[in-house]
Amino acid sequence: MTSTPVAARPRVRSARTRGSAAQRDRAVGYLMVAPQVLGTVAFVIVPLVTVAWYSLHEWNVLAGTFVFSGADNYERMLADPGLRDSLVASLWFSVGLVVLNVTLALLLAVLLDQKLPGTTTFRTFFFSPVVVSLVAWTIVWGFLLQDDGGINGFLASVGVEGPNWLRSGPTAMLAVIVVQVFKNVGLNMILFLAALQSVPEEVQEAARIDGAGAWRRFRSITLPLISPTVLLVSILTVVGSLEVFAQIDVLTGGGPGNSTTVLVYYLYQQAFRFNEFGYASAISVLLFVIVLALTLIQWRTRKRWVHDEV
Repeated sequence: MTSTPVAARPRVRSARTRGSAAQRDRAVGYLMVAPQVLGTVAFVIVPLVTVAWYSLHEWNVLAGTFVFSGADNYERMLADPGLRDSLVASLWFSVGLVVLNVTLALLLAVLLDQKLPGTTTFRTFFFSPVVVSLVAWTIVWGFLLQDDGGINGFLASVGVEGPNWLRSGPTAMLAVIVVQVFKNVGLNMILFLAALQSVPEEVQEAARIDGAGAWRRFRSITLPLISPTVLLVSILTVVGSLEVFAQIDVLTGGGPGNSTTVLVYYLYQQAFRFNEFGYASAISVLLFVIVLALTLIQWRTRKRWVHDEV
């Protein structure tokens, strides 16, 4: 009968110890990611699958009907003029919000990065709307934008007759965009400001010595170096612009006509006003596809303009 050499026993025990330690590490890792995985499954994957299933049915809560209809809801979307109007309104809102928000946030960040007196006060002033309740912010702006509200009162004091901002199609959409821009521009400003302060000063100094002016330094050095933050802000702003609801509901109720009825508000109307939950679910699927497609397009095109992306 052979026996295990004494010198081999520590090596066997050492291998077993390493194996058990690796198993413990894996178990701890699984435990750490479990809440995120469970949350994603419970609040993202399951709702998506459920909404997709609902979209294949004619579901009226008041009538108590839930009948499988296949692709009827999607065929209905193709012929729905109200849906087309909401897509156009969403397009105008998204373009206006993204252009104004990103441009204004970047401009404010550049100005506040100049280390001028009072910059801390101005940072607080522009960021404070971010922490204010969205509904309260919108209600206040609703009073200001009324025909006899504060804005038209100010314009009248300087001899200008202001329009009825929330009762005319073009000005109603413009008013909603401006309210949303002022609400969230402070957050994007802080993100841009952090990116600007991370640009190496020696690079700026070298360009300054070579004779590059302020605009050339910004266009050729600063903007490329902060382009990852520009990508982040753009994605967040585009996604947020497609999910706007409270501002529309409080300020205009989708009017006048359907001029401010964006896709999310149209979805809400179909579900909770007309009790067409199956059709509303189909619109939800459409909204998900649009958001996913726009995000992927921005992500895939990042290599063309985002610094250090390969």
